[in-house]
Amino acid sequence: MSVLVLLLAVSAAACLGFGFVLQQNVAREAPPSDFLSFRLLLDLMRVPRWLGGTALMVAGMALGAVALGNGEISLVEPLLATNLLFALALSRHQTGQPVGRQGWAGLVLLAGGVSTFILAGRPRGGTAVTDPVRHWLILGVTVGVALALAGWAKRSRTTGSPVLLATAAGLLYGVQDALTRVSSIRFREGGFTELFAGGHPYAVLALGVTGLLLVQSAFETAPLRMSLPALTAAQPLAGILCGVGFLGDRLHTDTGALAWEAAGLAAIVGGIVLLGMHPAMPCGTAEERPVRDLQRN
Repeated sequence: MSVLVLLLAVSAAACLGFGFVLQQNVAREAPPSDFLSFRLLLDLMRVPRWLGGTALMVAGMALGAVALGNGEISLVEPLLATNLLFALALSRHQTGQPVGRQGWAGLVLLAGGVSTFILAGRPRGGTAVTDPVRHWLILGVTVGVALALAGWAKRSRTTGSPVLLATAAGLLYGVQDALTRVSSIRFREGGFTELFAGGHPYAVLALGVTGLLLVQSAFETAPLRMSLPALTAAQPLAGILCGVGFLGDRLHTDTGALAWEAAGLAAIVGGIVLLGMHPAMPCGTAEERPVRDLQRN
């Protein structure tokens, strides 16, 4: 594993984790009428704290893009999942909650799962699949599932909607990471002419804006501990699917390696859930409004 890729991916995770917390601090105060509306983004853009969080998120995506340009997506995605560790660190600073057994267990599971997956799978580059049917089938199914989850969340408006929105955003961000890697390869091969000759940069932008709207709507309607685990778990799974499916990433596929890879992914998801549901994670409107109502009375 390249030290450069490791440093870039972990730095990206730090920026993403800090940025998500700052964004949710502001989004939880947004009016409910802005739910899944671009008015939400316009309202949030007026708040400096949210802009700071978004700047950190953009910096994280930029660092992640450089990491993806220099390493396999199956290697970078598990490292990006550690953004939850940094989110917990900032949230703990804000709330004063101790790490406790749950926090340490989540940390061990997440770090151990990332290490196990990387060591067992040994992600390495290969020849990208040239079959456009396979390429678009994987992208279409992943994006289609994300849009279906978002539509379900919009129609149902239940307590599970933030989880659905965050999962949808994570799937879109995973696809965005895959297309970012494709764009990096095209840029290295032919510069800006080759890069903008295809539709990949525009798709990256569209996925980023759509994912941002879904994430902020999830942050607006529920505590961070309900949305961030789903977001953080869905993104690497979608990214690895695209990496192995059509970008040419190769993993060890003998029985033992597959078993350890599966165990590593399961540990990553388990660690994400434990950390995301930690009491230190800031609450949202669903938990704060009853308190404010009581204070008014």
